[in-house]
Amino acid sequence: MPDSSAVGTPRHRLTLLIAPIVVLIIASNVGDALATTLATTHPLTLIALNARNRNLVLVTNQLDALSFYGVATLRLLLSDPLFFLLGYWYGETAVQWMERRTRSFGSTMRQMETWFGKAGLLLVFVAPNNIVCLLAGAAGMSVSAFFAANLAGTVVRLYLIRRVGEAFDAPIQDLLGFLRDYRIPLLVVSVALVAATSLWEVRRGDSEIEAVLHLDDDLEPDDPEPIG
Repeated sequence: MPDSSAVGTPRHRLTLLIAPIVVLIIASNVGDALATTLATTHPLTLIALNARNRNLVLVTNQLDALSFYGVATLRLLLSDPLFFLLGYWYGETAVQWMERRTRSFGSTMRQMETWFGKAGLLLVFVAPNNIVCLLAGAAGMSVSAFFAANLAGTVVRLYLIRRVGEAFDAPIQDLLGFLRDYRIPLLVVSVALVAATSLWEVRRGDSEIEAVLHLDDDLEPDDPEPIG
C-alpha cells in the first residue's frame, strides 16, 4: 500500500477531487428526491443523476440499449477514478478517513483490504463502489488494470440489470403506472424524506458533503509538499 507520508499531494490536487465528488453527491440527492417523477417523465435524466440499481431496473425498459448503457455506464464510472486517486495519493491516511466516515463498515473495510493482494481485480470487477475504488488506489493497483476491471464489471452489471428488467417487465410497468397516477403526492413525500434525511445527517455531523468538504483537514493538515 502506498504510504501517505511518501506520496505528498498539494492542496489544489485535493480540491480537484473534492469539487466533483460534492457535485456527484448533490446530483444523487436530487435524483433521490425526484425519482418518483423522473422515472416516468425523464428516465434518462434520473439515471444521469443517480444510477442506483433500483433506478436502473425501473427505467431500463423505457430506454433503448444505447441510451441505457451509455448514460448508466458513464454515471457509474464518474466517481470511481476520484476515489481511486484519493486512495492512490493518500494511502493509509485515506483508508482511515473512509473508515471513520463509514463506521459500520470499518471492520469489513479492513477485511477487504487484506483481500486485495490476491483478489483485488475481482473485487473491483464485482463491486466497484467508492470503498473498493479507494482501497484499490491505496493498494497501488495499476491504473490500466483498475479501469479495465471497473469498466468490465460495470458493463456486466448493466447487462444483468437489463435482463432483470425484461424478466420482470409486467410488475415494473405496474409500478410505473402507480407512480404516474400519484405523481404529485409521491413527489412531495420523496422530497420531504430526502430533505429530512439530509437535515438529520447534518445535525449528527454525519453528512456526506460535510465529510468530503473536510477532507483537506483530515488528509493534509500540514499541507505536505509534492514529491517528484
